[in-house]
Amino acid sequence: MKKPVQPSKNIFLIDDHDLGLEERTGTYVLTARDLTLIETSASPSVPYLLNGLSHLGLSGDDVKYIIVTHIHLDHAGGAGAFLEHCPNAQVIVHPKGMRHLADPSRLLAGAKAVYREKFEALFHPVVPVPNDRLLAKGHGDTLEIDEGCLLTFYDSPGHANHHFSIYHPQANGMFTGDTAGIFYPQLYRKGIELYIPSTSPNQFDPEKMLASISLFRKMNLDCLFFGHYGMSDHPEEAYQQVEDWLERFLQEAKSVFEAEGDLRTQTAVLKNRLFDRLKIFLQARGVQENDPVLELILLDLEISSMGLIDYLTKKI
Repeated sequence: MKKPVQPSKNIFLIDDHDLGLEERTGTYVLTARDLTLIETSASPSVPYLLNGLSHLGLSGDDVKYIIVTHIHLDHAGGAGAFLEHCPNAQVIVHPKGMRHLADPSRLLAGAKAVYREKFEALFHPVVPVPNDRLLAKGHGDTLEIDEGCLLTFYDSPGHANHHFSIYHPQANGMFTGDTAGIFYPQLYRKGIELYIPSTSPNQFDPEKMLASISLFRKMNLDCLFFGHYGMSDHPEEAYQQVEDWLERFLQEAKSVFEAEGDLRTQTAVLKNRLFDRLKIFLQARGVQENDPVLELILLDLEISSMGLIDYLTKKI
């Protein structure tokens, strides 16, 4: 298993191997007086989390707070299972997501509709989080994890209504979950920056997403910590690309949606159109047809296409 990397002072990143893929979803470890983790990914990621902590000389006993930016299973599905290894920890979640961690039945139904036959292998088990170990944080609430280190929570809908982002003052950075899009470190190491919006079902709202990005922009952040995947110290580039790609995503989605076809057909056609546009963008920057990152991008676009068609369906 890979060792955690250190993107910033007192902040480490564990690769959760979400969906069995490297650099897909990550857990941030904030080494402070009150050891704090941000995101858990799904339950199959728990061994990677425990191993990553071990590499840092830590264990589940040391964890004080487990923060999930939102309750989608690739970010919070493993919270209950991981909590069983963390006897001293509380799980912090947006107020709108709190009840779904305590009773994940509706969350499971939604995820099964998206992932269908793949669900069990990717996400099982989803363990409820006991009510007495849940803590809600709303917009503007804070959490002191060390002397002089006060995390601040900000509502950041767009990807989901039950989404907050977490500001870290020492890094002058924001843990953005999925609100500010997806970052591909595989490309960044080749000198290519790509940030695309994450528009998965079923609460995607482009206007809210743009408003959340506007909030981040006004804060003059030095860096962004993405749920997918890693840290970028080029926030403005990320904002601009996500805004630009969001416009293109919506244009293509509206074109596909206006054509005949059932939901599954529309989603498949849209995924392929978006993938073609992104391949043109990347090939112009030297990315080869057989680059493994394209498989990861195609997976992301499949889920995002579902959300775009779902959004348009609800607007009728």
